[in-house]
Amino acid sequence: MAFAALRFSGTLAHKLAAWRPGTGVSLYWLGQAGFLFDTGRMRFLIDPYLSDSLARKYRDRGFSHERMMPPPIEIADLPPIDFMACTHFHTDHMDGATLAPIAERFPAVRILVPRASLKVVEEKTGLGPGSFIGIDAGETLVLGEGAEVTAVRAAHEELTQDEDGHHLFLGYGFRLGDARIFHSGDTIPFEGQLTEIEALKPDIALFPVNGRSEALRSAGIAGNFTLDEAAGVAAACAIPILLAHHYGMFAFNTIAPEAVDAKAAAMAGKTRLLRAREGIEYRL
Repeated sequence: MAFAALRFSGTLAHKLAAWRPGTGVSLYWLGQAGFLFDTGRMRFLIDPYLSDSLARKYRDRGFSHERMMPPPIEIADLPPIDFMACTHFHTDHMDGATLAPIAERFPAVRILVPRASLKVVEEKTGLGPGSFIGIDAGETLVLGEGAEVTAVRAAHEELTQDEDGHHLFLGYGFRLGDARIFHSGDTIPFEGQLTEIEALKPDIALFPVNGRSEALRSAGIAGNFTLDEAAGVAAACAIPILLAHHYGMFAFNTIAPEAVDAKAAAMAGKTRLLRAREGIEYRL
């Protein structure tokens, strides 16, 4: 499938307002693990964190959660959104201060979440159960004409299930027309992962690369793929494009952008590594 990374001028709000329907899918990074997918007919948000709720929560305790980058778009400037998806319950992926005002602006939007976290997301947002669609690993949902999503397991840093056997951490494989996009959620490598990803046949993978450490783990902060692990999984699954993200938001849990660029320059083989960046339209 053809792929292009196209720099645009002006703000993301202006770019989205000027977008005209065509063929293919456009992806835009929102910071951390957040992305907007635009098919020209439908728009999806995944793991959007567009507030400052964590900075307020941790202002006087623990690690500082002040944003290193401002939101690339204000909630008031978003175009109509059809679906939002959250990979798990952590606030930088399931943020009530982001989800609730978007749902208020666009009452028809539906929010896809792990079935294990349906009660949690209701508490975080104050929205009723009709706003949410629960999904578990191994399930596929049709979201509209030519659009579907399949959930797979994620290990952040463990494969964790609730008392009913539903997985708390998920990755999502989107089929949007001819484009196949895989967002792994927060995860580390685990047995069976490659088989599950390969079955989705992604054209592009969105993987976290902030890694993990014993110091953070001791503080209750679970980690993710290292940069080398993310690149290795993408290569093993023969994914043409790897878009590295989950960096540059919180100073205590990030990776230097230059490290990603250096890895990209050194990589050989059929997988192309790119660093998620603002001001870029990733076009499939």
